[in-house]
Amino acid sequence: MRLGRRSLLLAAAAGTTTAATATAAAAGPRKDTGPVVIGHRGAAGWRPEHTAPSYIHAVQTGADWIEPDLVPTKDHVLVVRHENEISQTTDVARHPEFADRRTTKTVDGRTVTGWFTEDFTLAELRTLRAVERLPAVRNRNTVFDGRAQVMTFQEVVDLARRLSREHGRTIAVFPETKHPTYFRSLGLPLEPRLAAAIRRNRLGRHECVVQSFEPTSLARMTGLGVPLWQALGTTGGPYDLPGRTYQEMTTPQGLAEIAAYADWIGPDKASLVGTSLVEDAHAAGLRIGPYTFRAENQFLPERFRRGSGANDFGDTFAEYALYYRMGVDAVVTDFPDLAVIARRS
Repeated sequence: MRLGRRSLLLAAAAGTTTAATATAAAAGPRKDTGPVVIGHRGAAGWRPEHTAPSYIHAVQTGADWIEPDLVPTKDHVLVVRHENEISQTTDVARHPEFADRRTTKTVDGRTVTGWFTEDFTLAELRTLRAVERLPAVRNRNTVFDGRAQVMTFQEVVDLARRLSREHGRTIAVFPETKHPTYFRSLGLPLEPRLAAAIRRNRLGRHECVVQSFEPTSLARMTGLGVPLWQALGTTGGPYDLPGRTYQEMTTPQGLAEIAAYADWIGPDKASLVGTSLVEDAHAAGLRIGPYTFRAENQFLPERFRRGSGANDFGDTFAEYALYYRMGVDAVVTDFPDLAVIARRS
């Protein structure tokens, strides 16, 4: 399938030059000591994700960037949750006053039942408390259940700037637009609110990198002076571009097309094993940051597993070493402390 026409239209909408002709600084902050360590939803391996304690722990243990996934409230405030369905990440099911909000929706072609941020005002969400999303895997984190509120994107920006001052280094925010086509269809588009926040806070290329799995969402975020990151799945393709596949997007031609509007790609880490994706991305002028690094055996390749339990920690340092040798520019991790230790090795 030829992708040139579609990509050229996308690049025209974005109004950008190719990343290959951009300066290295345009791709945002990078550590001189090695790959950027990105705290995935904070330090999700040690604290309930997307909470202030999770972000603080990530930075305290060395993360360079912190990642907030963005979804809207009913009153169109950007809040940070992995998904708009919040039964796994908050205590909403324990609130009888919201029992009638439980419903079934189709989100990006998937049928989902639960409670959704777009059906709550920010004030209502403030009455909820965050809980560990994977309690069977990370039972230790459940001790923090009920201790943190749902955060707004603005609060994450404020926290990143406070932590930057406290630690004497710039902590970047790495927001992801979640299900942007879906929310646009509801009249709750993510991009205008995110762009307004970037302008209002005067976030520059060293303080913010915007990511999305949907290329047209990134096209709406150009002209802000911050780097853009094209996230890539392992199967299927972007929801906003039916007919395009992630596999096509990781070919040399596909990478060149991505470089017309983005500065980074973020593939699943498995996509790099036994392939030339790192070299091909660099040849296209793109930086590359694979996701998601976790320490538990069930998330590690078999050769790095240790012990008999799926949730036992394996040899995560060996896995980081493998990817650092590949020449990746960043790692997205639930355990930023371990990634930093491995980076120093």
